Amino acid sequence: MLLDVAAAVLPGVRRVRAQKEPFARAWAEAERAALGSGKPLWAALGDSMTQGIGAETVTGGWVPRLNTRLGEPFAVVNLSASGARIADVLDTQLPRLAALPAPPALVTILVGANDMLTRPRRRGTPARFAELLARLSAGRAVVATLPRGNAEAREINALIEAAATRGRVHLAELRGPALAPLRGSLARDWFHPNDVGYERIAGIFEPPVRAAVGLG
Repeated sequence: MLLDVAAAVLPGVRRVRAQKEPFARAWAEAERAALGSGKPLWAALGDSMTQGIGAETVTGGWVPRLNTRLGEPFAVVNLSASGARIADVLDTQLPRLAALPAPPALVTILVGANDMLTRPRRRGTPARFAELLARLSAGRAVVATLPRGNAEAREINALIEAAATRGRVHLAELRGPALAPLRGSLARDWFHPNDVGYERIAGIFEPPVRAAVGLG
């Protein structure tokens, strides 16, 4: 993969990619604490952006930032994984979600960036995303649109919009100017967000999350 090659020669890419294992360990420890907390659960699904890769610390990602904005009403179970694609959410993360001891009060999904990197990866993604949407419990999930402009991303976004119109999901809008300007908002690998970028993503997710869980 292009990022693997870049990591071998670019220090900034190496530093960001080195966060993968420690961030995953931190979220695994947080999951154990969350399950014993007695708080309503927030299950966060997706890829490295939901892990918070690129932030200065694991608490700098958009998920902890948004929980803080909300007053920390949730115990977060972060089921995301760096490098995850839509198929990984279907095959691994949704079964883990179903195995939780109690249904989560909130589910968020931010996935698809890794599927959009090349044309072969994009094949079949709309059908897989349609299956993902169909397997979500109605009304308590917040799903992010894809900011890419290719045909598959547009088709996926249309599926999310249709599901939101039917009331099955709430939509977090990452298209258009939502994430601009990129200058100053990217990590050292020029791919993942930094703390500035994750603060913006938290702000984008906040209104639909509040609507999904009934927070004023």
